[in-house]
Amino acid sequence: MRYALVVPAAGSGRRYGAAVLRKQYEPLAGASVIEHALAPFLADARCYRIVVAIAPGDAAWPQVADRCQGRGSCPIGAVDGGAERADSVRRALGALKEGADDDEWVLVHDAVRPCVSRAEIDALVSAVRAHPVGGLLAVPVADTLKRAATGPAHDLAQVLRTEPREGLWRALTPQMFRLGPLAAALAAAQASGRQATDEAQAIEWQGHAPLLVPGNVRNIKVTTPADLALADALLRARMPP
Repeated sequence: MRYALVVPAAGSGRRYGAAVLRKQYEPLAGASVIEHALAPFLADARCYRIVVAIAPGDAAWPQVADRCQGRGSCPIGAVDGGAERADSVRRALGALKEGADDDEWVLVHDAVRPCVSRAEIDALVSAVRAHPVGGLLAVPVADTLKRAATGPAHDLAQVLRTEPREGLWRALTPQMFRLGPLAAALAAAQASGRQATDEAQAIEWQGHAPLLVPGNVRNIKVTTPADLALADALLRARMPP
């Protein structure tokens, strides 16, 4: 069993705020966010290639790539990403298709999910490897969900109704699909003018049902500075005294 890894890392970080660095390069527990996100894959002998989709002109990536390359034997390459996540993943898959078969497994992981564990990766690979479609890490929704009523932009939102949470899951990464079908699904979405917010959605639009593999709530996405502080605490709690 082997797999390639795609990491979309070309986003502007609009929700993160006016930071000097893109959020994947923010310092975190002795490294950067993206280095922590890549670490468990670099340590996994099943991972035979990594392609990171970066923003054109990204001057921070080469130094990070050099540090990461020194931590494992898996080659790390980069491609210019696109305006949206799906564009970046599609371009990275295009690079992978050179020298790879369509039935090769590909894991796609967010550059800003630094707390993914090896146990989660193992669970995903174990559950999905025999599945005809693929799957993703996810966690059941535990909070009560409120839909907001629309109103003037300057007003605080008001509750329109409470939405049932039964059967709802939060999608995490990595997500795992075969190279050919995933590339075809993303190309079909682009051709129809639709932008998938994750790889599973593109596969769903092709009429398939990806497998939901229980992940860990600690596998958080760094979207705001508060998330960075939480990720720092989670990572330091794993470290030996």
